[in-house]
Amino acid sequence: MTETMTAIAVEGGRGPAENLKAQTIARPEPGPGQILIKVEAAGVNRPDLAQRIGAYPPPPGAPDTLGLEVAGEVVVGAGRWKAGDKVCALLGGGGYAQYAVVDARHALPIPKGLSALEAAALPETVFTVFANVFEHGSLKAGETLMVHGATSGIGTTAIQMAKAAGAKVIATGRGAGKAAEALKLGADVSVDVTSQDFAEVAKAEGGVDVILDMVGGDYFAKGLDALRTGGRIVFIAAQGGGEVALPIFRLMMKRAVVTGSTLRPRDADEKARLAAAVEATVWPWIEAGKLKPLIDKTFPLEDAAAAHAYLEGGAHVGKVMLTAD
Repeated sequence: MTETMTAIAVEGGRGPAENLKAQTIARPEPGPGQILIKVEAAGVNRPDLAQRIGAYPPPPGAPDTLGLEVAGEVVVGAGRWKAGDKVCALLGGGGYAQYAVVDARHALPIPKGLSALEAAALPETVFTVFANVFEHGSLKAGETLMVHGATSGIGTTAIQMAKAAGAKVIATGRGAGKAAEALKLGADVSVDVTSQDFAEVAKAEGGVDVILDMVGGDYFAKGLDALRTGGRIVFIAAQGGGEVALPIFRLMMKRAVVTGSTLRPRDADEKARLAAAVEATVWPWIEAGKLKPLIDKTFPLEDAAAAHAYLEGGAHVGKVMLTAD
């Protein structure tokens, strides 16, 4: 190994996609309980876009460089991992690089039958869906999940995980093409919000038990209408607006729960607990063929700016990825 590596940094600290530049920086050294991974692929996620413009700073101790999920080969082991093991991992940052360090407890084996590229598309999305839909949202077999933004990386994963768990899925997205893609992924009902009212569709289907909402804004009140009694709305983003009016009496009548969370700021022990739960529950679904990451487009590491611009354009169905030499 060389003592330096190529990594993607934001020139000037923040700004548009074109500010992402490949730089030569020191290769990170793993600390106690950490492993060093030679990165083969890294996922591009909306939190990376937010960090790039200065809206989502890395937690204390995390690298300033972007990237929350990678897959590759362990070159310095710790814990259960030894050099040569193939893993994917959830990071606090630093994935847009040729090497990355991570708490050994936050790495998982690449599932049987998946490439490193496919495995790198798993951690951020699978951990997010598991924590929010299954833990906070308490989705159970026989219930109905509504997924907004259903053709995003999170959305495509949520559809497949909910179906693997025995739930019904109502997907929403913008445009007939994206509605059709959601059905291909296993959604039972797909709503084109440019021409249909998702609350009315949901009510015609008997209502929903859990809503995974990354939109916010005026979706919130309509989501309350779509809920069954005792339903749960789980927020993971607010791309349509972070301030909403809360109709208290409607909330009370529905006995609804409104919750949400972020993944990145959780402490190391909590991420380790979540990793173990994901490995026990979700990895068998993957190896049984019930869940497969959907990769829309792949870019070389040095083209991270183009990858960000593509993700921001919103035409993707599934994940946008980077590959590192």
